[in-house]
Amino acid sequence: MSPEALSELIFNIANTLVSEGKAGTLTADLIPPQAKFAVMRPKDRAHGDWASNAAMQLAKKAGMKPRDLAELFAAELTNADGIKSVEVAGPGFINITLDSASAAAVVDTVLEAGSNYGKNDHLSGKTLNLEFVSANPTGPIHIGGTRWAAVGDSMARVLEANGAKVVREYYFNDHGEQINRFAKSLVAAAHGEETPIDGYKGAYIDEIAKRVIDEANADGVDVLSLPRVDGGADQDGNPLGEGDSEQREEFRKRAVPMMFDEIQRSMKNFRVNFDVWFHENSLYSDGEVDQAIADLRARGDIYEKDGATWFESTKHGDDKDRVIIKSDGNYAYFAADIAYYRNKRHRDVNPADIAIYMLGADHHGYIGRMMAMCAAFGDKPGENMQILIGQLVNVMKDGKAVRMSKRAGNVVTIDDLTDAIGVDASRYSLARTDYNSPVDIDLNLLASHSNENPVYYVQYAHARSCNVDRNAAADGITYEGADVSLLDTTADGEVLAALAQWPALLREAGDLRAPHRVAHYLEDLAATYHKWYNVERVVPMELTDPEARGEQADAIRIAKAPEPARAAARLKLNDAVKTVIAEGLDLLGVTAPDKM
Repeated sequence: MSPEALSELIFNIANTLVSEGKAGTLTADLIPPQAKFAVMRPKDRAHGDWASNAAMQLAKKAGMKPRDLAELFAAELTNADGIKSVEVAGPGFINITLDSASAAAVVDTVLEAGSNYGKNDHLSGKTLNLEFVSANPTGPIHIGGTRWAAVGDSMARVLEANGAKVVREYYFNDHGEQINRFAKSLVAAAHGEETPIDGYKGAYIDEIAKRVIDEANADGVDVLSLPRVDGGADQDGNPLGEGDSEQREEFRKRAVPMMFDEIQRSMKNFRVNFDVWFHENSLYSDGEVDQAIADLRARGDIYEKDGATWFESTKHGDDKDRVIIKSDGNYAYFAADIAYYRNKRHRDVNPADIAIYMLGADHHGYIGRMMAMCAAFGDKPGENMQILIGQLVNVMKDGKAVRMSKRAGNVVTIDDLTDAIGVDASRYSLARTDYNSPVDIDLNLLASHSNENPVYYVQYAHARSCNVDRNAAADGITYEGADVSLLDTTADGEVLAALAQWPALLREAGDLRAPHRVAHYLEDLAATYHKWYNVERVVPMELTDPEARGEQADAIRIAKAPEPARAAARLKLNDAVKTVIAEGLDLLGVTAPDKM
């Protein structure tokens, strides 16, 4: 019996007690939804397999003492199939012990469902637009963007496992001053000049500048001979921006797509596949910025002051109003944000019911204006728009922070990290920590094959379970004759309980936007499995020296085969663990090796 089944049983008992007039002043409308009846694993196994505080939740509404109400629940639970015993403890906890067959039923549930075990459809019917990474196309993805790549893609997978339609989206900031600085840096590099004060540094700037020159030469364009005088017009006759030039425009139009290609390659190599690559510049070229402003003006949220156009965001909870068109006629950056949100909510293909923005720590000050803009469009802040702020990443080696990039200067890039420790360790280590907290990445630890390395520890549990399968096959052990009720040892029970908690954990990880909970669960499951492996055998292990115990005592049992029905049941339990670990690793975008 799973925690969800127990929760449903307790919910039904509460309604039965009300209908029979046994629950004091409690009425059906005061009973919370089933999901509110938490069923927990007691820290002390002497207290049973599962515990509930349902009586304590309802006692005040019932006008009863919690223990008295708990006794009523206990009497009903004792008569339920699959429950061995029920005890009331402390101020009103209900401690439940399952019979071995009921506890072990989760094994067959896992094996029947396979990789779909725990997946559900409670978010079905909703389209979630998940925007993450969205680094400027002015250089390689740095370590902060790499964290969002790992967390964002893992979050998308978890949300899909909960039934949501997820649109993974990357927003290219290819409009504005940062692109101008990028182009100026390239021109300076091409002429062997010092990098502009506000420009971009790193060997990659020299590489891109050379590629632009080579590409232009192949097209018959001597890019270095183009005028460097500011102003002028582009090849279509459109006036260039203030402080621009023909040469800089040529570098811009050729270099930005090169950076797009590099970013897309890095994402693909990191196992992140975006559904939409959205270009900021399209918001201007397609007139969406003007249309968004017109919509807000029609809603009464736009006014003119001091020659500028303002969004009256204080009407919707912001701390001050925001300029969206400056007095010189240029758009403020926030104008594109307004148009982009409107686009997400109303596009023809996969319009977003929920737009989730994953932003860096330096964007915390944007939350107020973004939520105000959401409200101005008639949506619900925190519901239709959700903003997640990620904290900093420190890369450590030998106890010191490292800056190991040769291409990008004094930063660590996505390719630097994966070259050092691989994609699996990179993704897992970045996704396993709550994005609300800073994280230190220890390169020495993550490159090691030890139990202190969390990704190795989890992957090794999967590889070990595969080895058990190989040994069982060689020994002729199959599922035939399996009796899961024989999974009755303490070690068996801990593994069974861990497996039973996966569905609730997966749902919680989706609802809380917390993929790191998947990693923590996997580490707990792996720890429980490793302990089980050391004390319970599917296939007997021979001792070359029967007197050799010592440090091997906990790891090696005397060569005595379990009875066939128990061995077959343990093989099924082993395979259930293998299934859930593989599923969990896949949700984090990490491989599940069968050998290590």
